[in-house]
Amino acid sequence: MAKGIKKVVRIGGGSGGYTLLRGLKAFPLDITAVFTSFDSGGSAGVLRDEFGILPPGDVRRGLLALADEGQAEILRELFNYRFNNGHSALHGHSFGNLFLAALSSIYGGEIEGIRKASELLNIKGKVLPVSLDKSHVHARLEDGTEIVGETNIDVPKHDGALRITEVFLKPKAHIYEETDKAIREADIIVIGPGDLYSSLIPTLCVGGMQDALRASKAKKVAVCNLMTKWGETHGFACSDMIKELLQYSGLKKFDYVICNTGVMSPKLAEAYEEEKKYPMKCDTALEQYTGKVIAGDFFSEADIARHDSGKIARIISELQ
Repeated sequence: MAKGIKKVVRIGGGSGGYTLLRGLKAFPLDITAVFTSFDSGGSAGVLRDEFGILPPGDVRRGLLALADEGQAEILRELFNYRFNNGHSALHGHSFGNLFLAALSSIYGGEIEGIRKASELLNIKGKVLPVSLDKSHVHARLEDGTEIVGETNIDVPKHDGALRITEVFLKPKAHIYEETDKAIREADIIVIGPGDLYSSLIPTLCVGGMQDALRASKAKKVAVCNLMTKWGETHGFACSDMIKELLQYSGLKKFDYVICNTGVMSPKLAEAYEEEKKYPMKCDTALEQYTGKVIAGDFFSEADIARHDSGKIARIISELQ
């Protein structure tokens, strides 16, 4: 591993990435957040369709996670603000998504828009899309049904107990060159946590991603999800998740897998059971997919299940 400040690249999207990046920001690291760019639902999906831009939802979360903490609280409220007047054309739109769409238009492209937003928010590190290509996520279920669109995988209209057997992009997308460079030059690459088939794996399906990961001398780290998800990982143990990530990443093994063994309160567990979500167990089969399992109580209990960003980030920052 290179001397000096470690270069950490986190790959994926969603709220799990936000939590992890906020933790990493507190350590002396050179951070690059690589986000999925194939969101098809909600405000991001509408802006994608109407303006032909990359869906800004995950980029918005990444910018907020890495924003200067001195102004982060008010910015979080502003960027996460969602217009809720049902009679308005703005209904359902996030202010942050509109802000990024405006910057992209003013400065002639999504990358320049992200750069200007990064300057305004004084972020620590960089936020990059995995690809600039306009593509959609497709998933094939075990009964042969094909699901089209990230949002239809994320919120299933089909039987969520059916396993997903294949994920692919249509049309094909290729890795953004700056993202490719960041991965190849990284000291540590982190995949997860996040929704497996709608957030993490789509980033690995991008053409050139497997080549970049294999060429990188970085330590490859996977962070297991805390909970299973109906429609994606129902009935999964951690080894099931990691096996899937290895298949799509083209890696033989991860150097490290971080797995939570902390226990949530019965009340919170019961609330999640109503959504058909259950704790993802750190099983012994996990050992065959990694050089080392790092297990521990990484659970931060509030009114939702999420990782303790400080604990996870400290472990990652100290990896050799």
